[in-house]
Amino acid sequence: MTVRPARDREQGPRRDPDGTAVEAAAMTGERPGRRTARQWRLSRRWRRATLVLHLLSAGAWFGVDVIVAVLVLTGWFASDVEMRSLAYRALAEFVALPMLLSGLLCLVTGLLLGLGTKWGLVRYWWVAVKLTLNLLLCVLILVVLQPGMDAVADYGEQLLVGSPSSGRVRTLFFPPAVSLSALAFATVLAVYKPWGRLRREHGSS
Repeated sequence: MTVRPARDREQGPRRDPDGTAVEAAAMTGERPGRRTARQWRLSRRWRRATLVLHLLSAGAWFGVDVIVAVLVLTGWFASDVEMRSLAYRALAEFVALPMLLSGLLCLVTGLLLGLGTKWGLVRYWWVAVKLTLNLLLCVLILVVLQPGMDAVADYGEQLLVGSPSSGRVRTLFFPPAVSLSALAFATVLAVYKPWGRLRREHGSS
């Protein structure tokens, strides 16, 4: 029977005789033998489910913006006054809340994907820019779009009885135009993932 030296017993069994741990450490940027806190990750099943929700919410957001653009153009150019009035009243009644909910769902799932995957939230430029755009658009819905919907509804009702001031509705095309442009840009970022890392990880060269 072979007796191991006391020094070997204190250090424990030798690891990685074939260099696997060293190779894995080189791939991940960790130093061999150095223990690091394990970062929380979504499981494969939950990552896929979250990604599906993220894509569906983004698609719904696109769809709501298209509906807003159609309603605004109908309110501007329709020849029938009743149709114009209906377009503005539908815009005020049904659009802001679905847009906000889809935007918030897109934001929450984006945060989960950032925190629970290798991309992180502030590790890569494209992720940080996407999240910033998402948050900014949600704030604009709450601060700019939603408060003006009562005036849009009033304008739609007044169309049936006279010639109301069109000052408010002249700017209605900007929300869907800005939102669609930002969402299209975010889609491009998600596909091409440009610009690389926002900051280097600790311990990386």
